Amino acid sequence: MGCGRVGSTLARSLEDRNHTVSVIDSEPDAFRRLGPGFNGDKVTGYGFDQAVLEKAGIRRADAFAAVSSGDNSNIIAARVARETFGIQQVVARIYDPGRAEVYQRLGITTVATVKWTADQVLRRLLPAGAEPDFRDPSGTVRVDQVPVPEVWVGQRTVLFQEQTRSRIAWIDRLGEGMLPNRESMLQEGDVIHLAMREADAASVFEVIAAGPEER
Repeated sequence: MGCGRVGSTLARSLEDRNHTVSVIDSEPDAFRRLGPGFNGDKVTGYGFDQAVLEKAGIRRADAFAAVSSGDNSNIIAARVARETFGIQQVVARIYDPGRAEVYQRLGITTVATVKWTADQVLRRLLPAGAEPDFRDPSGTVRVDQVPVPEVWVGQRTVLFQEQTRSRIAWIDRLGEGMLPNRESMLQEGDVIHLAMREADAASVFEVIAAGPEER
């Protein structure tokens, strides 16, 4: 539901991945954003209206995304999709971070647009380690994106993990993700996605900055 910039981009992206997509919007002109190559259904109406959802094929759907410009419309539509039609994979776009947290606890996955955007900008402004990419709901574990310092280039990933007391989830290398094994070596240009305990973060980054201990 919603054929603005986010909805139209999402619809085309899903179709590019060979999914069948129906798009709902209250304004017929909005469907022009989909372009001439879009093959899915275009349904004019409100996405929280059960008859409109039926017309869009909700009973055949595996997932539903509510990405209109209105928080209330998105939440109502998401709840109808989940509670009336039994769709388990439901995502709602929410501008108000406080409300997003409430609905998250009700089992509706939410994307708090303002908070997400601010967090993305924040991570790019602050130095490595200042703000993680991810923090689990309990605040115990975090995941950070760390460019490999020159002092660690050529070292085995196993040694890096042992000395920093962290875990490498994956490595971005030359534009591709890779999972390290016991023989993997850190290379220049690598970006590590590093999981660690929140309580250990300061010491982890101190060890990374200091470089490997000689053995």
